[in-house]
Amino acid sequence: MNRHGLVFLLALFSARAAFAQTHDAWDRVKQTGELRWGADATGGAPYVFPDPQNPSHLIGFEVDLMEILGKRLGVTPRLVLVQWDELVPALERGDFDVAFNGLEITPEREQAILFTRPDYIFSEQITVRKGDTRFHRLTDLHGFRVGTLSASLALNLLTQDGHITPVPYPSPVEAYKDLEIGRTDAVLMDVPIAAFYAAPNPKLENAGEPVGEGLYAGGIRFQSPELKSHLDEALGRMIVNGDLQRVYEKWNIWNEKQRELRTRTALSPVGNQGQIIQRYVPLLLKSACVTILLSILSMGLAVVAGFLLCLGKLYGSFLVRKICSAYIEVIRGTPLLIQLYLLYYGLPNLGIQLNAFVAGVLGMGLNYAAYEAEIYRAGILSVAKGQDEAARSLGMTRRQSLRYVIVPQAFRTILPPSTNDFIALFKDTSLVSVITVTELTRAYDMAATATYRFLQLGLLTALLYFLMSYPLSLWARALERKRNAALH
Repeated sequence: MNRHGLVFLLALFSARAAFAQTHDAWDRVKQTGELRWGADATGGAPYVFPDPQNPSHLIGFEVDLMEILGKRLGVTPRLVLVQWDELVPALERGDFDVAFNGLEITPEREQAILFTRPDYIFSEQITVRKGDTRFHRLTDLHGFRVGTLSASLALNLLTQDGHITPVPYPSPVEAYKDLEIGRTDAVLMDVPIAAFYAAPNPKLENAGEPVGEGLYAGGIRFQSPELKSHLDEALGRMIVNGDLQRVYEKWNIWNEKQRELRTRTALSPVGNQGQIIQRYVPLLLKSACVTILLSILSMGLAVVAGFLLCLGKLYGSFLVRKICSAYIEVIRGTPLLIQLYLLYYGLPNLGIQLNAFVAGVLGMGLNYAAYEAEIYRAGILSVAKGQDEAARSLGMTRRQSLRYVIVPQAFRTILPPSTNDFIALFKDTSLVSVITVTELTRAYDMAATATYRFLQLGLLTALLYFLMSYPLSLWARALERKRNAALH
């Protein structure tokens, strides 16, 4: 495709996105006869998930709900898969017409999107390891690590409590697995999730009565009030004629509370965005401290391990040189993200269980050690061979020659790229969020997906990163100038 064709396609997609964001989605639905709905099938039972008998086919109570809604509206529902905590941003972009995926009505979301009339009344359920009798109420969780789903009402409850350490996960599967092996003390999830994932697990049990109450509904852009009107009417008929009850009974999630759906409406927005954002500032500051500590410990490990790898590759025996070379090539040739997954989620299969923070330090440190080793090796080899020979002729051992002659001269070559690596590692700490470490980027993600103020919180987070990394650059330059002055 030539450049003009590419520009035309980009313009076409941009125009479609702009149209989707500024026009009522019902116009497009009528024209195409297709209702696009967004959901996440990863760990999505019993909402939307792959059929165990036919993984290419998706099932779930919301799949059934959308089929009935489509018939009521005279259109064909088409599922658009998206990560759960990205549902609302994707909806706002116009990736689909409506989001139906256990989308909880919250005051923050009501200031970002419209909601249909509620289609399910849920509560939150505490899950513990079998036989653990410590937890029955939210207050019992004070001082403990509690897993939950990202961008969920349960996460909001845990965060706002202030005395509980929430551990957000992208899907319920990882949350209940970590509870099972003891990495968290409890899990708080919506009742349908706890009923499907935790209740059948012989190593877990649901503790106490469900707490709180919330509403599921479909999410719609503000620009689509006509679509909302049609969906509300169809949902109302489904509630009255028993269609909704039959779907919920099929999936064993019907209870008497659902009879209140006839009279339930969405919540009213409360609070202003300044107050909502302000609630998350302490979390961002605390997470910035975690980022600093993680960076310092990881770089310290990288420096020590990298130097040992360098010495092994340069001066070790044949076997040691091969092992060091293999380690460096394997680590540099595989993604850091995979290495973190293997350390945190893979090692428990071998009976080795690491704390999330420890796994993060090891993963980052051992990964950057491979790069540091090559920087050190290049620095040492840049020193003329005659320097080592002269030192050895004066009776120095190899260790003394390295310490007093080679390394001091190599330091000038090593310092700039090593400093750059430290700054790069500082920003790469964001990757440890995949193993539940709440560093600065993860805290931003939690805050932004809860408040939908991506720009304001993003600028604040970027400022924090800059304030933390810029002094490193100044310190490195000062150290380099001082070193150059000493050598001259």
